[in-house]
Amino acid sequence: MGVVSWLMIVLLACAVLVLAGAEWSRLSALLGADARRGRDRARRKSSLKLVRTETEEEQFAASVQRDLSRLPTIEERDRRRNPS
Repeated sequence: MGVVSWLMIVLLACAVLVLAGAEWSRLSALLGADARRGRDRARRKSSLKLVRTETEEEQFAASVQRDLSRLPTIEERDRRRNPS
């Protein structure tokens, strides 16, 4: 191998280092400790199951029914005013 081939290898290595330096933030997001924690969290979350309860509309309707049933009626108010 001649001087030219060694020069090409050195230039290629420099190009790889420059590229790695320019893409460091993206590489660390893919390969770093935060990425590993994110993958572990995603793996744990994938085994969770969603349990659906009553919808908000059903809860609201039930709340209104409870409130209405607790209100005094006209007959109850009249009986309190005029005890016979």
